[in-house]
Amino acid sequence: MLQHSEKALRRTLFLSVLVSAGVFPTLSSYGKTKSKNPYDEKRLLQQNRRIQKENNAPEDFPNFVREGFQVKVVSSDNYVKSDSGLIYRDFVVGQGDFPKDGQQVTFHYIGYNESGRRIDSTYLQGSPAKIRMGTKGLVPGFEEGIKDMRPGGKRRIIIPPELGPPVGPSTFFSSKQFEVFDVELLSVQNCERRTIAFYSDVICN
Repeated sequence: MLQHSEKALRRTLFLSVLVSAGVFPTLSSYGKTKSKNPYDEKRLLQQNRRIQKENNAPEDFPNFVREGFQVKVVSSDNYVKSDSGLIYRDFVVGQGDFPKDGQQVTFHYIGYNESGRRIDSTYLQGSPAKIRMGTKGLVPGFEEGIKDMRPGGKRRIIIPPELGPPVGPSTFFSSKQFEVFDVELLSVQNCERRTIAFYSDVICN
């Protein structure tokens, strides 16, 4: 059986919170590029910034220029792009070892869409999320984003569609979108399987 917090995390990550927008680092674009009118691009960028301001987007939040399925992301040089396409920025590095497969991570997160609107938060839920690494309990981009964090670290993760949740009627997602999360890694715990007669579970401490 999954812990209550793990159930809540799966529910939010797969069914509600992941409704964000596109990302690639400074002045990069996603998908095939085509000739665009610089004026239109500037107008769309200004529109996105205005909406983010209205939604009280956090400081140094990336901007998104979206035309149909084409997305261009404008962000500061503080962001790093990994080979997989994941984008992240560390606000606090933290201390200690990175989490390994099989270990349990405890963390807080806030999810945003490309307009900078907050769509979920474990802080508001009143308790952090807990889940074991390497069990496919998180969308690939989220797990990749926290696997090289250290306890106490704070990071913003921007997940491209290829590393995000599945889409379609059964998942409430009608199109591929991007996800933005602010994550605070609280702790990393070792886990071991315990078997008593016909009963088996996993203990993390």
